[in-house]
Amino acid sequence: MRTLVTGARGKVGAAAVEALVAAGHDVTATDLAPPSFDRPAPDAPVTAKVPYVQADLTSPGDVYALIGGISAGEGTKAGRYDAVVHAGAIPAPGQHAPATVFQNNLGGLFNVVEACVRWDVPRLVNISSETVTGFHFAERPWYPAYLPLDEEHPAAPQDPYGLAKHFGELLCDAAVRRSDLKVLSLRPTWVQNAASYPLNLGPIVADPNVPSLTGWSYVDAADLGDAIVRAAESDVPGHEVVYLAAADTVGGRDLHASWRAAYPDAPTDLRPVARPDASGIDCTKAKRLLGWEPRRSWRDYLDADGRPR
Repeated sequence: MRTLVTGARGKVGAAAVEALVAAGHDVTATDLAPPSFDRPAPDAPVTAKVPYVQADLTSPGDVYALIGGISAGEGTKAGRYDAVVHAGAIPAPGQHAPATVFQNNLGGLFNVVEACVRWDVPRLVNISSETVTGFHFAERPWYPAYLPLDEEHPAAPQDPYGLAKHFGELLCDAAVRRSDLKVLSLRPTWVQNAASYPLNLGPIVADPNVPSLTGWSYVDAADLGDAIVRAAESDVPGHEVVYLAAADTVGGRDLHASWRAAYPDAPTDLRPVARPDASGIDCTKAKRLLGWEPRRSWRDYLDADGRPR
């Protein structure tokens, strides 16, 4: 398939590019960073070797030209994409003004969705977020109604990042009502790769008292890449929202016991799990719709004390 990946220089976008190329697809990458006009080095990452177009997703003109089929480096019409993977976004609130986060993330997705509809792109893979539930970045903290979380849990975001992701899913609902576009909105939890495991998860593995409002969940970037490929290749109709998480908790915590210790007053219903260290996010729907199951764990990168292997 001819596939476009937005936000290709970010953690999620790079994982998407790598996985799609490995699956044999023809990938074009785009991001805000300027292109290089030199040939990539032989040992350069895959993301540096695929065709790349610099584009501002908040510019409708950039997005229409890009999704309309302008081939990278040629400036000629090359036909429409078979799938668009939208990973372009400011990845969290806090380091930009709230209006910047909201307007960038929602405006960029609006332009991508609109262009996909007008150019008859068959499939959009929208990278949404677990933050639509509202537990992360909340000014007035609240707790899950139940754990493990699934797609039926109410969405109640407070912050500009989670709110834009929630509104983005509503944009996708509207798109499939008025067109033949098929959309899968993937909600990955905290994404980790080889470089970030020691930095982000190492201290949490080492300290059993670190709390987590989504039940110590995370997902490996390579597993996420696999899910993105499956979503891009799928023919699931309409718009579906799917959670993605590793099978276990960070540090192998007992989900129920750790939750009760960290949040003794939380009115959270702890539902049965298949294993004590099951993730705080239930990925049953991802398995049913995409045949996806996580294959990687923090244990592949860290020892029991949180040190790199």
